[in-house]
Amino acid sequence: MKVYVYDTLRKEKVEFEPIEPGSVRMYVCGPTVYNYIHVGNARPMVVFDAFRRFLEYVGYKVTLVQNFTDIDDKIINEAREWGVDWKTVADTFIAEYFHDAHTLGVRAANFHPRTTDFVPEIVEAIERMIQKGFAYPTANGDVYFSVRKLENYGMLSGKRIEDLIAGARVEVSEHKKDPLDFVLWKSGKPQEPVWDSPWCKGRPGWHIECSVMSQKLLGEMFDLHGGGEDLIFPHHEDEIAQSIALTGKPPAKYWMHNGMIIVRGDKMSKSVGNIFLVREAVGRYGKDAVKLFLLSKHYRSPIEFSEEALEDNKRAVNRVYGALRRFNDKYPYPLVPKVDAEIRDYETRFLEALSDDFNTPQALAVLFEVVKELNRSMDEGSDERALKMYHLIKRVFGPILGLFDTGYETEQKASVESVDKLITSLIDLRSEFRKNKQYDIADKIRNALSEANIVLIDTPEGTKYEWR
Repeated sequence: MKVYVYDTLRKEKVEFEPIEPGSVRMYVCGPTVYNYIHVGNARPMVVFDAFRRFLEYVGYKVTLVQNFTDIDDKIINEAREWGVDWKTVADTFIAEYFHDAHTLGVRAANFHPRTTDFVPEIVEAIERMIQKGFAYPTANGDVYFSVRKLENYGMLSGKRIEDLIAGARVEVSEHKKDPLDFVLWKSGKPQEPVWDSPWCKGRPGWHIECSVMSQKLLGEMFDLHGGGEDLIFPHHEDEIAQSIALTGKPPAKYWMHNGMIIVRGDKMSKSVGNIFLVREAVGRYGKDAVKLFLLSKHYRSPIEFSEEALEDNKRAVNRVYGALRRFNDKYPYPLVPKVDAEIRDYETRFLEALSDDFNTPQALAVLFEVVKELNRSMDEGSDERALKMYHLIKRVFGPILGLFDTGYETEQKASVESVDKLITSLIDLRSEFRKNKQYDIADKIRNALSEANIVLIDTPEGTKYEWR
């Protein structure tokens, strides 16, 4: 199966052809660890975890690297507020990241490097850039990358040097030779953590860490670099500049960027103060509802965040688990069905959607079509067909997207069973009112359930319900 992705560097959809056939090397930018992760941080985690699962399903061996920026002004400031050292803050929120990722059902990367573990390699890389004329030290010990030394700076973002000179995203410093230049090494300030270097005691700039760690773990050029679109400039643009200075080529063959989570017109961000923590979202709506929300729009599109949207996705998740629970109650020990043309047709449509620039909305449409067919098959008593639909959800679609997995299904089943008891009690109560010809009260119960997207179906065998 051919896979196509929208490459930010080429600015078009292209066929994804790894450098080494059958093997994919991916680097995805991780968080700066000074606080808990929010739903905006979770989007690249969920998207690229699912993309990795998809690549593995279609036969690739995937090596994924996701870094932690564990030294930064924000971490230092947080440490001062706590009255502890910077490492305590970084260690705390790296541990909290793994807790939230596990709760969200996001697999760990193959490597999770920390910036501070690669300081000697960063210093060596900066020395090489100085020797090649791409960087220069200043009197105070800072080292800057000379942007004008690179003829095609701006190739990823499409920004022109003339526009940058006008003031877009330029960090001002009296030590720079040119306002466009960006820092590779920062001289230390009092009470800040520092490392030795040929220029001064200091610490790495932000952009250099990813260039060095990706090269050390994945080689001079790897297959895919991912991250949020807010990283295109300056972070990923500067990564490309550094890698060209060091190796003569960009670090990655393909670049994928996910859209932002938008809250009332602004990007979800700690600095704006409009965040919704992952642990809050998972605790209130369940991990599958959060992931379904993040996958419900194409990864390159922005998503408008609202609790109403999460509620909608929670109801959708309940419909899926309701169908799975029905099946498990009827067939406690389901067998693996014989793979036939019908299974292959659904699977092919699902995979074709994902192979076309990872179109998760289209893939989810196939998944919910299969959920509907699962319910229909059980209603009609078609056991073999029900088994096929169950198999597709639990053994194909769910694992690829990281949804409806066995570990969570036990918790979800308990939740669904509690809801089922409540609904069944209301149905029994409604039946009593109908027997007593108190139809107005019986109708109020039906209407209340309908408002909660629960449809009652009166049959000769009694009243049943379905999630709408």
